[in-house]
Amino acid sequence: MNSRDGRDGPDAEPGASDDKGRDKDGKEPLRVGVAVRKRRRALHLTLAAVSARSGLSVPFLSQIENERARPSMRSLERVADALETTAVELLAASDTARTVDLVRAGDEPGLSPVPGVRPLVRGHHQLHALEFTGDQDAGREYQHRNDELMYVVAGACQVEAEGRAYRLESGDALFLSGGVRHRWRAVTEDTRILVVAVGEHIHATSEPPSPGR
Repeated sequence: MNSRDGRDGPDAEPGASDDKGRDKDGKEPLRVGVAVRKRRRALHLTLAAVSARSGLSVPFLSQIENERARPSMRSLERVADALETTAVELLAASDTARTVDLVRAGDEPGLSPVPGVRPLVRGHHQLHALEFTGDQDAGREYQHRNDELMYVVAGACQVEAEGRAYRLESGDALFLSGGVRHRWRAVTEDTRILVVAVGEHIHATSEPPSPGR
């Protein structure tokens, strides 16, 4: 079974890199496979266990971990759920060396092209940010450890949070504190949303710093 079998085919893309490990455009790809393998081992899970949890085949998962295939964002989210984390966390953990990083409008995100989803912060940092464009529907409920901000650049979206519904339009921003359950969907084709959040690996606290710090 290869990475394009009946279960994984739409969500797999063989690694497009040369013998120096660079993408065809000369850029270093994000090593998401390393992050996946590290997280799996930390949970003491086998590939078979992750396969059972995610619905993705063992060969495909092995190819991801060994950087021979790049998952789509949809597949990465399935892997992340199986590993009790998020796709954003896996992406962040895939590159720890960046300190100043300019993301151009046309930059390759490092995954198989997923229409309308673009990471704006690369690397393992305290801040995470994603840009969503088009008629997006997350189709799932989220609950993040830390604070999050949704800002509508254009169009509109519908958000459900803690039993209440909110319609956000261009220029509106919705703050969600850590632990708040929510789901959202875009309601117009021209919608563009920025989602900025504190990283899941950060233990945020409201306590004031102690004297001398």
